[in-house]
Amino acid sequence: MKAIVATDQAAEAAGITLMDRPEPSPAINDVVVEVQASGFVPAEWEWPSTWVDRSGHDRVLAIIGHEFAGVVTALGYGTTGLSLGQRVFGITDWHRDGTLAEHTAVEARNLAPLPGNVDFTVGASLPISGLTAWQGLLQHGRLRAGQTVLAHGAAGAVGSVVTQLAREFGAHVIGTGRAADRQAALDFGANEFLDLDHDDLDDIGGVDLVFDVIGGDVQRRSARIVRPGGTLVSVVGPAEARPTDGLAIDFVVESVPGQLAEIVERVRDGRLRTHIGTVATLDDAIPALNPAQRRKGKTVIRVRP
Repeated sequence: MKAIVATDQAAEAAGITLMDRPEPSPAINDVVVEVQASGFVPAEWEWPSTWVDRSGHDRVLAIIGHEFAGVVTALGYGTTGLSLGQRVFGITDWHRDGTLAEHTAVEARNLAPLPGNVDFTVGASLPISGLTAWQGLLQHGRLRAGQTVLAHGAAGAVGSVVTQLAREFGAHVIGTGRAADRQAALDFGANEFLDLDHDDLDDIGGVDLVFDVIGGDVQRRSARIVRPGGTLVSVVGPAEARPTDGLAIDFVVESVPGQLAEIVERVRDGRLRTHIGTVATLDDAIPALNPAQRRKGKTVIRVRP
């Protein structure tokens, strides 16, 4: 089968190749899925699991990508809850071969049914962005109606979902980004927009929850404006700064099928839009995964026509 594999850690995105790889076989409690579309997170080059397994040994020719939508084609021994021919979407294990391939093997417990009226491209764009936003806001951020949320990267793949969910659950959302992102952030539901290149975070006054996808100096400045009892949620590693009288939490997204079902139901009824920026075929995936310029929104690779 055709697959995109990582060959050179030092080269990061430049060190990927399209090549033939053996088709996977389902282990116990696995399914094999014929991948229709796969999302991609550029930060994957920085994840240790891309390059080493759980024992610390180097991974050779690891297939990249971890979120996808497709159709179940094989069931492993003991697999329950899914059936052959079923449309599914979800996240694969970080240390296993991924989803930028014609087939992938994944534990059945990591998948949720994909409704027939949700396109595979949309389904593939949802798992990591959607679950990251859901878990960061509701589990780790303990969002409550009436709070003020500072959503960094509000026009991006994760930030746009953060903005929409926070508004749905009753928050006042201040979105951030570059000047060119203003209208997109407002279209996704931000009540206000702050240009990180020209506006001063301190002018906001105070927020209850910061959802940080940037880190560095932006995170440090954001921590200063968290109100007493508030929370800074980071998805870019351990927080370098902590609120004076609040919490700083970093987390790695987990596959929770029940949450995936909640997210895709919102897509079906129009409460949630996913921000897809670039769509390419598997044969033309290399330039899309290694762009010469900044891309807006989620990159999705259509594995099947």
